[in-house]
Amino acid sequence: MDYAVLERSMLFRGVSAQELRNALECTPHKIRCYDKEETIFHMMESADHIGIVLEGRAQAQKAFPNGSQVNVSIRGAGELIGPAAVFSTSRRYPCDVVALEPVTVMMFRRADMLNLMQRNALILENLMMEMASATYMLQQRLELMSYNGIAQKAAFWLLMQARQSGENTVRIPDSVSKWAMLMNVSRPSLHRELKKLEEEGIVRHSAGVVRILDPDALQDVLSRT
Repeated sequence: MDYAVLERSMLFRGVSAQELRNALECTPHKIRCYDKEETIFHMMESADHIGIVLEGRAQAQKAFPNGSQVNVSIRGAGELIGPAAVFSTSRRYPCDVVALEPVTVMMFRRADMLNLMQRNALILENLMMEMASATYMLQQRLELMSYNGIAQKAAFWLLMQARQSGENTVRIPDSVSKWAMLMNVSRPSLHRELKKLEEEGIVRHSAGVVRILDPDALQDVLSRT
C-alpha cells in the first residue's frame, strides 16, 4: 500500500511513518472503491464507518423535499468522511456522501477507530481537531447561505478564505463551476457577478485564482441590497 496520502492526512499528522504502518497492521480496515456518482454514505442510514479518502473526491449533499439541494463540502485525498456522524448521539449520516469521480476510501468501523485512538493519543487529538474544524466550517457555510445575492455569497466566501490564509490571493476550488456548486449558484451567474467585481476594481480573476484588490470594498459588498 502507498502510505504517502495517509502520512499527509489530518488524522495521522505528526505520526511517524513506522507508527502509522504499525497502527494499520493491528487495526481492521477495508479498502473500497466507488464509481462516479455512486453514493458512499446514504442520508439517515446507520453511521457505523469512518472513511479516509485515498483517491478522488467525494461530496456531502443535503437534499430537501422541495427538490433543492445544498452541497455541504467536498473531501479529497487524505480527508475524512463521516466522523461527526459516527460519534454523534444519533449515529446517523445527516446527508448523502457521493463520489464526484472514481473514489477509493479506507474504511474503519467505529469500534476499531476507537481502539486506534486509545492506543495513540495523537491520533485522538488529530480527530478532535478535524471535527472541530469541520464544525467551524459548517458555521461559516450557514452564514454563506444566509446571503441571498450571488455577489454577496462570492464576497463572503472570498473574505472567509483570505482571513484563513492571511493572504489576499484566493485559490478557487478547481474551477468556477466547482466554486459555483459549493455556493449553490449557477456558473453563469457567478461568472457575471465576478466580472462586475472586476470592473469595479475590487478583485482580479485569473486562472484558478482571485486576487482581492480592495478588501474594504469587498466587505461593503456584503451590505448591498
